[in-house]
Amino acid sequence: MRTLPRRSEFGLVIAGVLVGIAAGLSVAAMTLIARTMHSTIFGLAPDQRLSGAAVENPILLLVAPIAGGILLGILLLLLARWRKRPLVDPIEANALHGGRLSLTDSLVVAVQNLISNGFGASVGLEAGYTQVAAGFASKFGSKLKLRRSDMRILVGCGAAGAIAAAFNAPLTGAFYAFELIIGAYTILSLTPVVVSALVANLVARLLSPSDAGIDVGSVGSVLPADYVPALLLGAICGGVGILLMQGVALVEETARKSAIPGYVRPAIGGIIVGLLAMVSPQVLSGGHGALHLNLEANVTILGLLGLFLLKAVASAVSIGSGFRGGLFFASLFMGALIGKLFAFAAPYLGHASLAPASYAVVGMSALAVAVIGGPLTMTFLALEVTGDFPMTALVLAAVITSSFIVRTLFGYSFATWRFHLRGETIRSAHDVGWIRNLTVDKLMRADVRTADAAMPLAEFRARFPIGSTQRVVLVDEAGKYAGLVLVPEVHADLVEAKDGSVLVRDVARHRSDVLLPTMNARQAVALFDQTESEALAVVSDMIGQRVIGLLTESHTLRRYSEELDRNRREISGEL
Repeated sequence: MRTLPRRSEFGLVIAGVLVGIAAGLSVAAMTLIARTMHSTIFGLAPDQRLSGAAVENPILLLVAPIAGGILLGILLLLLARWRKRPLVDPIEANALHGGRLSLTDSLVVAVQNLISNGFGASVGLEAGYTQVAAGFASKFGSKLKLRRSDMRILVGCGAAGAIAAAFNAPLTGAFYAFELIIGAYTILSLTPVVVSALVANLVARLLSPSDAGIDVGSVGSVLPADYVPALLLGAICGGVGILLMQGVALVEETARKSAIPGYVRPAIGGIIVGLLAMVSPQVLSGGHGALHLNLEANVTILGLLGLFLLKAVASAVSIGSGFRGGLFFASLFMGALIGKLFAFAAPYLGHASLAPASYAVVGMSALAVAVIGGPLTMTFLALEVTGDFPMTALVLAAVITSSFIVRTLFGYSFATWRFHLRGETIRSAHDVGWIRNLTVDKLMRADVRTADAAMPLAEFRARFPIGSTQRVVLVDEAGKYAGLVLVPEVHADLVEAKDGSVLVRDVARHRSDVLLPTMNARQAVALFDQTESEALAVVSDMIGQRVIGLLTESHTLRRYSEELDRNRREISGEL
């Protein structure tokens, strides 16, 4: 079993099928648990969606999110004592860790997501779906001892299956994996990812035939003149997406700077969400029921605007206060509201042939790409939702506009923006972990020649004749680094005081320029360029400065180039 996926693309496809089955089962199980929680806690019928139902007892709308916040806070308190390391999501795992993430941590995230969504917090289940499916894929890949590139593809298979099963949209799931989880589309990854998405969707539909994704009804015909308002709507959604991500970051930063403990914040967030739910229950949960309700009904401008603001605040407060979940479906719902609002202004733009549902689809995709990223992902979602190719082309124009606005003015999607706030530098799932793993301690030579910095120059020449070594690292009487000496240079300069007072430290170079073992190859190359040196000493730390090795610029560049070439060949499918 381990040999087949390592030696054959067919073996990787079989692994993708198994991961797709696990993803479909995970989505079906989490959906069933969440729907059961909604029915039990809020007293709904089994076929009712929480955000689209009329809850008879308004007190439940306030109490349930608070209870969920308290329960989540207790779980966070226990996790703080039990698991010290941060939880890794699929994007971070593929970007930094070669696709490796903990299945236990993934199940913990799923439980947190179910508690948050089940008690009515304004978050979707998509984050939990992808986390669990990717966790199963990573665990399976570890058992098979897959190579780094194959492991990343298999994690992408898990995420593709999860999104495909959640939205009844295999193409959407596949391109979600390519754009957001793997970070690149290759011929090698195409078959396993698409097969995993198809299998996961089939499994989920067999187990949950009623959860068939998004139904927008008829969207009407598209004319060339419709592209102008669509482009404008895409630009508006790009700006709104930036404001929404900044709002979530503001809530998180405010909560972090406050004196409120982390395990108490979800309960406070639950109070705010509960109060907003008493104004409109449509802010609860991901928003599936509310989306269909507003697509089918004729709502006033004030009604749409009020609901959008309530949902935006509820989502920002839910995530910022510590509820676990994502903005995937919330961004689709809010984008649909913006699209229907835009439909009221469309007649004043000189052309109004599109139905409000059409603008809702355009707004839905454009805001989702602004927040989540993945232009082709959202374009294929529109195609699979509407089944209309002219409408899909219109959506593509709006999506590209929205994506361009966000990349130009902001530069991040929601996931990568949160990484940035945490201090990470990654902007996507492109594999940069190999750069961090290519550290100085793995590149350096440990058999370094050293000498006492107080040694007279004549004695140094006698001990290190020409040809014995190229460079010698000097250390002082305390054993600390004191500089670097080039042996040929010392022998070339024969001028010396007659009394032997010239010491070798007097001709030393780079007395304060050193490398640390934890630096990566890119940082080392930058330091070589800055110091204009062909070699630098490696010290244990900046305080002790005990010499542990020597690294040359040529060797660093050669290894760096080799890794770049190997990474390129993996992406192109040559390996």
